[in-house]
Amino acid sequence: MPPPAVEGRAHARAGILGNPSDGYFGRTLSVVLTDFQATVTLEESADLRIEPDAADLDVFRDMGHLAESVSRQGYYGGGRLIKAAIKIFHDYCRDRDLPLGDRNFTVRYQSSIPRQVGLGGSSAIVTGALRALMAFYGLEIPQREQPALVLSAELEELGITAGLQDRVVQVFGGLVYMDFSREIMEARGHGAYESLDPSLLPRMFVAHQPGPAKVSGRVLDDVRARWDRGDEEVRGTLHAIASLATEGRAALLDGNSGALSSLLDRNFDLRRRIMKISDDDLALVEAARSLGASAKLTGSGGAIIGMLEGEEMKAKIQERLGALGARVVEPVMG
Repeated sequence: MPPPAVEGRAHARAGILGNPSDGYFGRTLSVVLTDFQATVTLEESADLRIEPDAADLDVFRDMGHLAESVSRQGYYGGGRLIKAAIKIFHDYCRDRDLPLGDRNFTVRYQSSIPRQVGLGGSSAIVTGALRALMAFYGLEIPQREQPALVLSAELEELGITAGLQDRVVQVFGGLVYMDFSREIMEARGHGAYESLDPSLLPRMFVAHQPGPAKVSGRVLDDVRARWDRGDEEVRGTLHAIASLATEGRAALLDGNSGALSSLLDRNFDLRRRIMKISDDDLALVEAARSLGASAKLTGSGGAIIGMLEGEEMKAKIQERLGALGARVVEPVMG
């Protein structure tokens, strides 16, 4: 009888403060959202086989069906992410003489994380695949090394511009404060990560667009180019954004929800100085703010996060942002 199938799971994440400074020696505060997850299953088989998810299939009833699929799912399925995860796992084990034997497997994946709306859907699939591979082969890669491996699958294998934030919080889980300062990164090869109690967070809402909004690598490409050129505006703004994460950590530990709310708004306003914000995202933020809530992007675009102050505000946000086509949830965090 073949051994039972193994699973690897990872949840969506929301950047609370500091993003997108993680790719620029910054600091971030981020949390996983357990309402949404990616699951990767490995089952022993004669050949190595990757079974496509419905979003990966290229057969449609007609052009209208294709257009609808692209509008909901985007152009990029998860198959390429699974392939990249398998390759970086193979290379990691080969370079360290870790035996994998001659076992093969069939990979299946599914994800409830909305695609391309800045909730860490791609990194969740890679993280889930890495966990499944470790379980299948009975290997344990040190936890602090895993985020860099997940990032390399996207950055080096697929050319997706990204930072460590998503991968760190999805590997560690819960609520994590991350310091990617240059001196720490150069000394350790990874950042300094502090797990905090998710119960420190106030009630929050997440609202996301119904379909793909941004491909994060494309959003960050211009910022990266300007950073590499030494653009003072970009570098100064990202430094200021990074400092918000440190202030947010202090506000959480002090129980100062008012300060945290102001920091969320400040993060969005600073980001807007150096990055183009889509009309849809801006409309969501402005609508939430008009109701007295703080709001900022969770990631590259397509979803926002903010603080809730009671059931009345929650109902108003659901109504107002729902009228703009967004899905609004009060997520389970951590």
